[in-house]
Amino acid sequence: MRFVVLAILLSLPVVDLYVTSRIARLTGVPLWLWLAGSFLLGLAVLRNERVEFRMRTVGALHGEQPRLRGMVDSGRKVLAAFLLILPGIVSDLAALLLLALPLNVGPAYARFDPRGDNTFPS
Repeated sequence: MRFVVLAILLSLPVVDLYVTSRIARLTGVPLWLWLAGSFLLGLAVLRNERVEFRMRTVGALHGEQPRLRGMVDSGRKVLAAFLLILPGIVSDLAALLLLALPLNVGPAYARFDPRGDNTFPS
């Protein structure tokens, strides 16, 4: 069973590159442009998320933002960035789907203070 999972994981990039080369041939866009463009876009998303993660963490420590929502959103963006860095159109489409889906954790996990006081006691 381990070898089946390993074979699937190792064949995914090969199939993804094959599909990308076929689409590049059909559209007339050079293959290196598809691969380099998605790689650079993945690096940009990862770099941007690094800065946003710091801001969300500081906001959560001050009690301004819920912790779980920030972690789920950051995890989804980092996963999408890694999928964009992987070569291939299939992984790029999965990354774009991850970025497009609004994965919001419900307001039940948000911090609610009925007094309206959002400060922490010293």
